[in-house]
Amino acid sequence: MNRIDLTPLYRSSVGFDRFGTLLDAAFQSEKSAGGYPPYNIEVVEENNYAITIAVAGFKQDELDIQVENGVLTVRGKKGEQPNANFLHQGIATRSFERKFNLADHIEVVDADLQDGLLQISLVKEVPEAMKPKKIAIQGTNSPRVISHEEKAA
Repeated sequence: MNRIDLTPLYRSSVGFDRFGTLLDAAFQSEKSAGGYPPYNIEVVEENNYAITIAVAGFKQDELDIQVENGVLTVRGKKGEQPNANFLHQGIATRSFERKFNLADHIEVVDADLQDGLLQISLVKEVPEAMKPKKIAIQGTNSPRVISHEEKAA
């Protein structure tokens, strides 16, 4: 199995302990999924994303979408197919499970099924407390702010 050495990343960053595990899981899922069903991941605009999965032949009630612990799971479960006498069967009708690891603060907004394509909309919503903020530096050279009580005395 190919392993990626993440030592340089760990030397200059904090809190990326899960990163190696995520990479290993990504490589394993690609091997097991076999490329079915095909999908696209798209940046729609800043902080908005879409995952489009080709689910031709699946009805809405045969699809299941769940998010748990930062993992988006899409499952397709085909019901019984009527006996047919195919000369060629190129349209896949097998069940599937496809997983996507979501970064922090990525939320699934909605899902839409049209023309055999399942489109899942995602948005990155960083909480206000997590956004960058300017920190004032206090020091001996900083002018001291005098309160109203000190002025009155």
